[in-house]
Amino acid sequence: MTDPKAITTYSLFGENTELADLLHIESIEARSSLHDWSLTPHRHARLHQILTLTQGGGLTTLDGIEQDLHSPCMINIPRGAVHGFRFSSDTRGWVLTLTSDLMDQVLGDSSDILTTLDRAAVTPLRDDLLQLITAIRDAYGADGFARTAILRGLVGAVTGTVAQYIGAQQSRDANPKAHQLFARFETLVNRDFRARRQVSDYARELAVSTTHLSRISHQATGQSASQLINERMLREARRLLIYTTLSAAQIAYELGYADPAHFSRVFARGTGLPPRRFRRHVTAGGLPPE
Repeated sequence: MTDPKAITTYSLFGENTELADLLHIESIEARSSLHDWSLTPHRHARLHQILTLTQGGGLTTLDGIEQDLHSPCMINIPRGAVHGFRFSSDTRGWVLTLTSDLMDQVLGDSSDILTTLDRAAVTPLRDDLLQLITAIRDAYGADGFARTAILRGLVGAVTGTVAQYIGAQQSRDANPKAHQLFARFETLVNRDFRARRQVSDYARELAVSTTHLSRISHQATGQSASQLINERMLREARRLLIYTTLSAAQIAYELGYADPAHFSRVFARGTGLPPRRFRRHVTAGGLPPE
């Protein structure tokens, strides 16, 4: 198991301050060939990546689990997921990089899609996704009227398609009882996240131990039950900051916090910015730093 203290958090494309563009797409070989086709395990705090391999293959490590890569395949890497690669030198394909906040803006209230995309996964690649990635590559390299609108629309189509891939794979692979339990847990979290319920509260309602619930959650998503609960709250907080005029204090109360200062600290730990600075970045047309 990789020591979390030794994991590098990378910033790409100069986004120490902001991602320079709406998104980024580049060929796999453009970066990998500079590093002898090997990228040591690392993570990105605020970036989500989707890789499509059309040729070649290799080995990936996703949150400590090694998997062989055989093209054509798709690799979904959520923000914060530890990942590394060893590609064969004939590998070809694309790396699409999105900020998690762009995904929130594009997908809006589609919490089921966002939850699915929070799961690291390797799946077969079909022509439908490859065509969408090609369209993003072409639109990304073009200047002109409506470029941003076109890219946002394509990001919605790509992320929805990737979520379908992951959902179909999990339906095939999941233990039916474990899958049903996790689905019920997700439903309860989406219903009750504003109530600030603890993992033990959900476990009691589901008639399982907290340990078992966290194990099922980690098997399904790579995240603990408490992380999923917190991420659902943060997702709603970002949505309210982007799409409403509620103050940070009002949002804190809406999300079940008695102390707005506590909410601000939790939000800053989870996103890298306190609520008011987050809103200023988005209002100014930028995307928050990684």
